[in-house]
Amino acid sequence: MLRRAIILSLVLSCLVPSVHLHAAEKADIAALMPAAMGSLRAAASYARTGNIGLAQTELDDARRAWAKLGGLTARAAGPHSDTSLAELIAGGSDRLSKADAALAAGNGARAAADIAALRQSIHALRRDAGMIELSDCVFELAPVMDALRNVATRFAANTAAPDDVVEAGAALHARLQRCNGLAAPDIAGQAEFRRLIDGATASAAEIGRAAREGDAGLVHRFEIELQSFVNLLDFRFG
Repeated sequence: MLRRAIILSLVLSCLVPSVHLHAAEKADIAALMPAAMGSLRAAASYARTGNIGLAQTELDDARRAWAKLGGLTARAAGPHSDTSLAELIAGGSDRLSKADAALAAGNGARAAADIAALRQSIHALRRDAGMIELSDCVFELAPVMDALRNVATRFAANTAAPDDVVEAGAALHARLQRCNGLAAPDIAGQAEFRRLIDGATASAAEIGRAAREGDAGLVHRFEIELQSFVNLLDFRFG
């Protein structure tokens, strides 16, 4: 069951079948990655909004969990196991150190970027392992939202056509619907999740209509609203 535990909880790499750990260590591995990911999400959010003190607290928690994870997986990895897990652990430690230094210097944006790079590496390995869940879908909303924001900005400057906004809004709408479909029943029924996903889906559908009506101000308001929805989805469910 170790392979299944790693795939479900870390989904980082495939360890060789000969790996043996005690049940308590398996449970530790299953618990540490979600804990680290939760702290990373919070640290990135606080860093991005300039709450350096709170970001540092969350990052400290993430670094402790990451260090424990590194110790456990080092014992788990056999001599012929895939190197991707070891590379992730080492690269993650480096990213966390850089984020810590950035926070110490008061540079929340730099810290958030380093944390995002680590999260991207984790989700990439999950994707390579064939695991696509709600957290992966929510994490991947950011680049789609970035594209919509860029188009909305160009629309306000009369350098993008209404159809460009419609297309970008439709892309985000489709991704949000996919995330909704990936939500487990206990998550899908939560009032908070419904408020965020339904609100974002509705706004993504409406931003194109506002563009076709030539209302740049309304497009901008929808863009701000959508960015807030995406940020909150990532903070809670990414």
